[in-house]
Amino acid sequence: LQKSLNETFGADKYSRARKEVLTYMFSRPMQMALYFCTGVLDDESLFHHYALNVPFYTHFTSPIRRYADIVVHRLLSASLGARSPIKMEKEAIQKQADHCNDRKMASKRVQELSADLFFSIFVRVRP
Repeated sequence: LQKSLNETFGADKYSRARKEVLTYMFSRPMQMALYFCTGVLDDESLFHHYALNVPFYTHFTSPIRRYADIVVHRLLSASLGARSPIKMEKEAIQKQADHCNDRKMASKRVQELSADLFFSIFVRVRP
């Protein structure tokens, strides 16, 4: 697949721009990861990570970036006994996860619209 994509991109002065646009367009339909509280869900297959092929998976980045990552860090620390448990019911944690998912989806939509606008302007000004 990568070889055929590289051939499609070409080697002219617009090949890099073509590669970025096509790569973005190919990755757009991919399913977006969602935050959820495991204590609220009964279906453990939802905890599976397809690409890594592991049955239980949690994802987080640096806790300075997003509130959801702070919550995950705190929950993981509590589960390992490194800190006291969070004093929140699982339903309240799920409500926070839902809010983070909503904000993440709204942000992604604005990003997509911005890229579409830029691409439209790019196509309009380039013969």
